[in-house]
Amino acid sequence: MNKDHLYPRLVRNAISTALADTPVVLIAGPRQAGKTTLAKHWVNQGMQYLTLDDDVTRLSAKEDPVGMVRNLDRAIIDEVQRAPELLLAIKKSIDDDRRPGRFLLTGSANLLMLPTLADSLAGRMETITLLPLSHNEILGYRANWIDAAFAGYLLDVTSAVLGPDLAETVLRGGYPEAIMRPTPRRRSAWMRHYVDALLKKDVRDIANIDRLDTLPRFLRALALVSGQMCNYTRLGGQVGLDSKTAARYTAILEQLFLLKRIEAWSKNRLKRVIKTPKLQFIDTGLLATLQKLTAPEIQNDRSRFGGLLESFVYGEIMKHAITADDDYLLLYYRDIDKVEVDIVIENSAGEIIGVEVKAAASVKSEDLTGLRKLAKAAGSLFKMGILLYDGEEKLPLGDSLWAAPVSTLWGSAR
Repeated sequence: MNKDHLYPRLVRNAISTALADTPVVLIAGPRQAGKTTLAKHWVNQGMQYLTLDDDVTRLSAKEDPVGMVRNLDRAIIDEVQRAPELLLAIKKSIDDDRRPGRFLLTGSANLLMLPTLADSLAGRMETITLLPLSHNEILGYRANWIDAAFAGYLLDVTSAVLGPDLAETVLRGGYPEAIMRPTPRRRSAWMRHYVDALLKKDVRDIANIDRLDTLPRFLRALALVSGQMCNYTRLGGQVGLDSKTAARYTAILEQLFLLKRIEAWSKNRLKRVIKTPKLQFIDTGLLATLQKLTAPEIQNDRSRFGGLLESFVYGEIMKHAITADDDYLLLYYRDIDKVEVDIVIENSAGEIIGVEVKAAASVKSEDLTGLRKLAKAAGSLFKMGILLYDGEEKLPLGDSLWAAPVSTLWGSAR
């Protein structure tokens, strides 16, 4: 049984809007995030459903992609990355018949990173990302935290989650099947099987890897440096890979939506590309399992919670960015003195909001050092700095700086 249909997926309206004027729409995201359940909503609207996880269907798609697509009028094709041959056949079909809403695809890999797709469906397809559930969706809320912040206010706390409850929320993550499991032990078991299946099956669909046996160890090594800058030489050395191979393996895991490499913010966009990216895992349930981090360990050593909470906030903000009204980039800040800000959100006008994450119930002046330096560097582009902490009160701290509960991420608008 899959319970993700019980939760309101906030990208559903965006998919409907795209299908109304675009020939091909792709729902892209990790396996078990709820793509299939969401896509099947459109079966009731006259679309035929096919899945390439089915051996016979996949064989047909690989052996005679043109013949398969020729027989389809409007169709949902699930897990399309398993037969990339279909993409050129879909392009040909679309060029002959440009009606909107002809194909709804789902993919558990970022197909835009596959060379076969980059050219074949350019201008014919819109991609909408579906990640594991946000806490907003789990609670059934709809307000967008980023849109509110750029409008000049913070959401009100509707459901305060503090202390051990916050730790439990972070450890649980957002995969619908994992959330169903009744205990942390059962959730961790699901996560381990999930990673095992992903690395054994899905990796083969998108890449040729000579040393597949090194990938699980490499993924665990990456988990231990989540929130830190990528040092491929050091990471690769831990599992016997050179830096180029380590960078390639990281890109493959990013393509599977397990993690994200984040560029550094700079007014000079060329410097963003040159600077070392930072690594973040997207789901903290998965990250905690890879780190072998549990609630009792967090209670015994609260310092281990800080990095995990930062990853959780990053994942929540990333999900808000996907469903927001404006287009936003998520970056990080680090200056020559190694002063950092965890997350920098940039809107389409180049304006920014800085977000610092602290796993404590109190706030000190020195916690604002990074936000103050970012404000100075950004000048008039700086709209607000927000220190998210494990507390209950929104506190103005002067100079467009605020302390706010992590719980505002699933708050309500004024």
